[in-house]
Amino acid sequence: MSSADDITHYDPVEGYAGRLSYVAGDEVTLHVSSRAAVFDVTIHRFGARRELVWEATRCAGVEQSTPDDADARGCGWTPSLRFIVPASWRSGFYLVTFHPGDGSISHACFVVRGSGARALLVLATNTYQAYNTWGGRSLYTGATQVSFRRPFGRGLLDRPATERDDRKSRPTHRGEDPDVDGHLYQQYRYRHGYPGYLGSTGWFAYERRFVEWAEAEGVQLDYAISTDLGAIDLSEYDVIISAGHDEYWSWEQRDAIEAFVGGGGNHISMSGNTCFWQVRVEDGGDAMVCHKYSAHVTDPAGRRMTGMWSDPLVDRPETAFLGAGSAWGLYARFGQATPRGSGAFTVYRDDHWLFAGTGLRYGDLLGAHDGVVGYETVGCRLAFDDYQLPIAAGGDGTPPDIDVVAFTPASNLQRGEYPASIAALADQGDLEFIASRLAGRVDADSVSRFRHGNAVMVVCRPFGAEGGEVVTIGSTDWVFGLGDPIVAQVTRNALAHCMRDAAGAVGR
Repeated sequence: MSSADDITHYDPVEGYAGRLSYVAGDEVTLHVSSRAAVFDVTIHRFGARRELVWEATRCAGVEQSTPDDADARGCGWTPSLRFIVPASWRSGFYLVTFHPGDGSISHACFVVRGSGARALLVLATNTYQAYNTWGGRSLYTGATQVSFRRPFGRGLLDRPATERDDRKSRPTHRGEDPDVDGHLYQQYRYRHGYPGYLGSTGWFAYERRFVEWAEAEGVQLDYAISTDLGAIDLSEYDVIISAGHDEYWSWEQRDAIEAFVGGGGNHISMSGNTCFWQVRVEDGGDAMVCHKYSAHVTDPAGRRMTGMWSDPLVDRPETAFLGAGSAWGLYARFGQATPRGSGAFTVYRDDHWLFAGTGLRYGDLLGAHDGVVGYETVGCRLAFDDYQLPIAAGGDGTPPDIDVVAFTPASNLQRGEYPASIAALADQGDLEFIASRLAGRVDADSVSRFRHGNAVMVVCRPFGAEGGEVVTIGSTDWVFGLGDPIVAQVTRNALAHCMRDAAGAVGR
């Protein structure tokens, strides 16, 4: 079976956790279907290192039937294993590994919340499931509803690490041409039986990199998932963090984080294409709905329609909170979007606190070696002040209190400009769609207005002086650069500024 066609039942043992988020004392259920007669299970807390915390051996394998609508409604498998989350388990990401004994492995996951830390990392699990095709379709292959109660696609949670092969915006070495059409990426995933969206989402691609770095730095984190926001108390935190690709947000999730920042909390977004699509969580929390490109004509939910946050019918552009959005720069070093771009942010305001202790100066490239800008980004409309330094030009919803500290060109793509390795929209691309919704038409002028954009690093106060700050480092691939001492120092600066350090020197 080719994973390019269908990853469902690719592995002999597959499973999922009954929920993706637990606290100590909760009962975890693991729902497993196995073609193997017996299998083993291990659970590791996956942080700066992997710690084995639970295991079961010689579990009886039972193959459970998969409904035709498992992608939308879930598998409905009966629990195969149960246990109580011990009070000794620290907050974190817990990787479940199924071992059928033939050398293959597959994975499930959950987080444990509640460590008492002042920094909350929110995993972009809504985005994980938007891309997940297990059971049939994803939001990229015709579905408008996807279930949280099914296995994840192969490789999303764990896989052997590579330098560049699994990246959508592969950094080029001297003398190389960029992999514009993604051929090298395709070769890698076919060779290992991974789905096409492998480099677009998932713990292993994004949050894992930040967590390994942050925990090694001694940063204390609490963990949550997308759908926890709006359901858990955020008052104990100084900062909420997202890292990687945090594309799909519900109204409740956004209300919760904006209320947190409005009340004086801070937010660090190290993410691209962030908060682009509004979703609804339905079926008692088991499923996520998003009509995406057709929402404005098919979704009757008014402002809660599941389309772009920046759509005039929703009228809540992500720029108003993050200081940047996808309409103003969505892709970098991806297809025909800046294929030979630097892969770095160009520094402009070198005296900003974000760059303290880095030695960076005006015009320096930040993160070029690791290609920290790509594959998806967020930007804003820019102008230059009397000192030739970038400022937000306005007219796109950005808050008035905003500092643009660095940026680099990014672009939106129209049909025919995406990598040949991916399936874009049949009749248009993101560029045409954004133009149609924000300009109200698709013609040469409107398309040109939204073609040229940027990836930005901004710091803003979306709710004025009484609220907290939002630090937006607008690229999915920022976390790939955390091994660079300068990228790491910028990240330390953001964390120290947004939470009280050990000496109590910085607060909100």
